[in-house]
Amino acid sequence: MPDLLFLVLLLEILSICLTAQVPVFLTPPTEVKFESVDYRNVLHWNSPSDATTLNYNVQWKIYGEPQWLDVADCQRINATQCDLSTVTSDPREWYYARVHASSSLPASKSAWALSPRFSPRWETKISPPKLRLNVTAQGIVVRVKPPRALAHNKMHKRLCFKIYVIQANGDEDVHEIECCRKHLSLYDLLPNTEYCIQAQIFLPLQGRTSTRSSLSCATTL
Repeated sequence: MPDLLFLVLLLEILSICLTAQVPVFLTPPTEVKFESVDYRNVLHWNSPSDATTLNYNVQWKIYGEPQWLDVADCQRINATQCDLSTVTSDPREWYYARVHASSSLPASKSAWALSPRFSPRWETKISPPKLRLNVTAQGIVVRVKPPRALAHNKMHKRLCFKIYVIQANGDEDVHEIECCRKHLSLYDLLPNTEYCIQAQIFLPLQGRTSTRSSLSCATTL
């Protein structure tokens, strides 16, 4: 009888050991994609449907390169996003990123989930410029200020702007500011009349534009 009890105990111990060695795989993250505004390139993903408390690891590489590289600030993080602006700073390149989930209770991990190929140059969304209006005796001086990240990007040193002048009756005139200039003087305006103005960034080499800025209004003297 003691031998039988010892054999049963031994089998239970072996079963526990074998079970502990079997890896547990998590469902990988979903909807892995870049969202980019003014060259701030952030990777987003959704947690797996069976997620509890998970950590995530993110890697990146340039399109055509064989080696995946760790994103130093995005290893074993709890957030479901990672800012890759630093490692994807060259807008002329195309990039991939991937992420996998892991858990220590029990020890488990998911397969890698891959993002679509991403180009900062073609896929970043361009924010509208900010406007400042100065009313003078001659008319209205419109000054535009582009987003800081776009203004300092080496690919877009020559920014152009479109100015939309909207009158009270709804008529709209469109003016263009030459590249590298950041102001426009509007003359021949009606006195004591309100004009509302919007601005838009235009990238002539790409044929891309930002959305229009919010309305700024001023009344002539």
